[in-house]
Amino acid sequence: MSAIPNRQTKKSSNYKSYFIVAGILAGIGLALLGYLMFYVAPVEVLETVKVVAVTSQGCIAETLDGHAVNIGSCDAEPGDFISALVDQKVKERAELMNPTN
Repeated sequence: MSAIPNRQTKKSSNYKSYFIVAGILAGIGLALLGYLMFYVAPVEVLETVKVVAVTSQGCIAETLDGHAVNIGSCDAEPGDFISALVDQKVKERAELMNPTN
């Protein structure tokens, strides 16, 4: 017999820590996926817009509530009213960045 006890290493606690780390990483991944799905993904609605300018990047139009949006390529002239898909989240972000009150 010795004065120092024979210590056995526990392998199960090592596996528990791996599962905890994997669970934390999975939670972070799910949170990022939720952020992408709800806050970044576009919500496009068909609106009537007035074409303001035609540029090389596409047509710049103004919505009826006064937001300037790029609607992509179009065959319209400045001053024409057309129906186009407009991302509503871009309009929300513009209102948050440029409050009118």
